Amino acid sequence: MKRLRVLTLMHPQLVPPDSLEGQSEKDINVWKTEFDVVQTLRGIGHDVRVLGVQYELLPIREQVETWEPHVVFNLLEEFHGEVLFDQNVVSYLELLKVSYTGCNPRGMILSRGKALSKKLLSYHRIRVPEFHVFPMGRKARRPPRLKFPVIIKSLTEHSSVGIAKASVVDTDEKLVERVRFIHERVHTDAIAEQFIEGRELYVSVMGNERLVAFPAWELVAEKKPENEPLIATARVKHDLEYQQRHGIEIRAAELTTEQAAQLAHVSKRIYKTLELSGYARIDFRMTEEGHFYFLEANPNPEIAQGEEFASAAQAGGIEYPELLQRILSLGMKQRKME
Repeated sequence: MKRLRVLTLMHPQLVPPDSLEGQSEKDINVWKTEFDVVQTLRGIGHDVRVLGVQYELLPIREQVETWEPHVVFNLLEEFHGEVLFDQNVVSYLELLKVSYTGCNPRGMILSRGKALSKKLLSYHRIRVPEFHVFPMGRKARRPPRLKFPVIIKSLTEHSSVGIAKASVVDTDEKLVERVRFIHERVHTDAIAEQFIEGRELYVSVMGNERLVAFPAWELVAEKKPENEPLIATARVKHDLEYQQRHGIEIRAAELTTEQAAQLAHVSKRIYKTLELSGYARIDFRMTEEGHFYFLEANPNPEIAQGEEFASAAQAGGIEYPELLQRILSLGMKQRKME
């Protein structure tokens, strides 16, 4: 295997230490992804430099011009405090004509727009929940076609920002109140989606032209109250104590052979339709009747060792070092195709 110069982009506050010695579990969880990626890439023989960037593009250009990395490993989730600006950093990498890992900027734009992605996929006859967008500065009036219950989310934020138990509403009064919450607290437009009762499934997909869909993972809550809807709130995703208290975990989904094949097929269709590349996670709800509804696509998802993407890859026969090596290779091949 060729030794590569890998420039790893991440947020300055997430630059990890060289060792886990003396670190608390709480601290480790903050920068675990960055630590796992850097240490694993070094462990398989690559020359890795870490660059924390947040407000300036010049440091990226300086490193590209002086060090000439073979590939940039992109771990940014936002830039200048804006979630949607990470696609601009990737566009900048394309202007610098340097290879990079993960999704291209076109795929980011299509998938991050929760309403746009649903419109595109609905056109291609993929099931999506009924939805409506409530722009900031306008009164929230529910269209008659949008039936209760519905779930209210930010139109652009990810990582379940703004999602809580109160996000699922069953009256117009509660809808107006929750839309106002998104507008005033999250400071984005809101999207209201038909809430699909059922199981929440995640499918990890990797590739550029030739795609592989790993076994589906499922969000479960063993201690959830019987009448409480299962939704991936911010606490469900990020609060370790809350997860332990409610028996929350993400594990391999138990599906029939037919269901697994259908889910893998539709995931690849979604990936191609949204022009994704590198790697992504596709989120679904599955009804009792076995119908899959697309929720959203997540380009450049969490890839810490032991998290759902890496675990799904492992279930598909790919260990963590090989997974990162494949991600590097896909980034370099993507540049050659352009």
